[in-house]
Amino acid sequence: MVATDLIARARAGDGEAFRELTEPYRRELQVHCYRMLGSLQDAEDALQDALLAAWQGLGGFEGRASLRTWLYRIATNRCLNARRSASRRPARAWDMPEVEPPEPTRLGDLVWLEPFPDALLEGAIDVPLGPEARYEQTEAISLAFVTAIQVLPPRQLAVLILRDVLGFRANEVADMLDSTVESVNSALKRARASLQRRQPPTDERQRAPAPDSTSEQALVAAFVRAYESGDLDALVALLTDDIHVSMPPIPLEYHGRDVVAHLFASIFGSGRRVDLVPTRANGQPAFGAYLRASTGIRRGTGLFVLTLTGDRICAFTRFDNSVLPWFGLPRSLPSR
Repeated sequence: MVATDLIARARAGDGEAFRELTEPYRRELQVHCYRMLGSLQDAEDALQDALLAAWQGLGGFEGRASLRTWLYRIATNRCLNARRSASRRPARAWDMPEVEPPEPTRLGDLVWLEPFPDALLEGAIDVPLGPEARYEQTEAISLAFVTAIQVLPPRQLAVLILRDVLGFRANEVADMLDSTVESVNSALKRARASLQRRQPPTDERQRAPAPDSTSEQALVAAFVRAYESGDLDALVALLTDDIHVSMPPIPLEYHGRDVVAHLFASIFGSGRRVDLVPTRANGQPAFGAYLRASTGIRRGTGLFVLTLTGDRICAFTRFDNSVLPWFGLPRSLPSR
């Protein structure tokens, strides 16, 4: 009854009533847009576009589906439009002039990828899931998952998220996408097959330690000691044999302990040292990195996100310093 009254008031032009209607879904819709687009900035733009479309189109909401489902329909289609017309952020050149990087294993093409602050996940992934959801919500926000799904064709990506992550039924997704159940099922089959090729089976890798557990804290502390002191041997000892390093929007990617050791040897060998300030991104340990300078001022140079497996680090992702404010981190630290 309350929702009916709010809808009536919102249709009459009451902006506060519309905000009260949609606010309970705002954070989960933001996460949905982030999964679709892989970029927090693009997700926020798509979300604002979707809420504006919902405000303008509320008169057409007939109540055949829930308000939440209707909002997901709008947000999904706004994200699909964004992907089709996306002016993705461009690749950038290597930005450590005093360091000569080794030859990369390959050039990555997901240079638009951005991290998602854990602070924005509160109340956003603890949402009701449909009966056919296949992924834990924490797994489905991890950098590995978000990276893997970005290469899917847009409609396959949308179907996979709506069906396997959120658990909407095939007929609901078909309605959202103005499609058929047969088309949705076909897209889902192709998306699952593509994702399986890109991601190793979960039983091939040990689970990451629980967030803030003793084992995670011990591994993170060892990483901080090694990295801040430039201790290459100690750092390499924490890495898996198949460690993967990426650094969007710089397209260089490094696979395997030997070449990654060469990369960090080049960085540490230059005398470059940073102080690390802990935070969390995508449900994973993360750090603001602040370069020590002779002036004493420590300038923010980027954000590191670690992917853990067992008692080792299996991926290291470095983002540029433009993302620091999203995590409540300053652009620089005072001298000490």
